Amino acid sequence: MGPLLVVLLLALLLFGIGFAVKILWWVAVVVLVLWLLGFLIRPGSGSGRGRWYRW
Repeated sequence: MGPLLVVLLLALLLFGIGFAVKILWWVAVVVLVLWLLGFLIRPGSGSGRGRWYRW
């Protein structure tokens, strides 16, 4: 019973890590698209270098 419980907990942990990594990939893709849009979309009359962020 003990080894079965350890195997089930390990499988649950690995599934959780895989799910979190998949979510993080989607977040990274969204951030990349927003970053690229920041280079493509420039305000008509703005101060600085014309970026939409202030970094």
